[in-house]
Amino acid sequence: MALIKTIVSFVITGFAALGFIPGGILFFIVSLFGLRKPMAFLIYKMIQAWARVIIVLTGCSMTVTGRENIPKKGGLCFVSNHVGIFDIILALAYAGRPFGFVAKKELIFVPGINIWIYLLGGLFIDRGHPRKALKTINLGIKRIKAGAAMLIFPEGTRSRGRGIGPFHPGSLKLASQSEAPIVPMAITGSYDVFEKNYRVHSGPVSISFLPPVNPAELPPADRKILLADKLHDNIAKVLETHAPSGVSNPAI
Repeated sequence: MALIKTIVSFVITGFAALGFIPGGILFFIVSLFGLRKPMAFLIYKMIQAWARVIIVLTGCSMTVTGRENIPKKGGLCFVSNHVGIFDIILALAYAGRPFGFVAKKELIFVPGINIWIYLLGGLFIDRGHPRKALKTINLGIKRIKAGAAMLIFPEGTRSRGRGIGPFHPGSLKLASQSEAPIVPMAITGSYDVFEKNYRVHSGPVSISFLPPVNPAELPPADRKILLADKLHDNIAKVLETHAPSGVSNPAI
């Protein structure tokens, strides 16, 4: 059954990725006429539908809480612990509004995936060139100030089910400098869905959206450090109480 789920999930994902190629061309043409925002929302609803289909196919027992904490409008940052690659699918399914994220530059060469990252407002960063990376981050800050949403994983890497790692203050530059509300996200169980042995398995998975944090309320001089500590602590507390049975989430 796990093998069948894996094959079906990959086939649907492949067709969805290919389908976004003509959608991306249409999006570009329509955006020339000043209709970027409504088109972006339409694209998001399509991707959201794909994400929810994938979740249903996995057979996971989902627990979703706190969606009322997500502002419907205005600039916003989602900040989450990063358990596995399934985290992105969970966020797409339940965030309720379009968001972009900063992806490594290598993904720009992956057909289909590069298109939907772009359509959602994502950015490709070249971490090997600090000046280029800074320009990318500044573009993200500009988009948030203009009312867009971005997703950040401050751990810098996936924990692979080993708990929550430290949050790197530098990775929160998008959040601290845009001074937009930050909605912390706490995710458990997503590593076991696929990455544990690279076959799709069902199991308990939870995603919690916590009350927004306002970075403007923190002292500018120490904002990134204080913000990293506050967000980490808020998420860690939820992970301790919402971990699936038999799974612990110690800080690492």
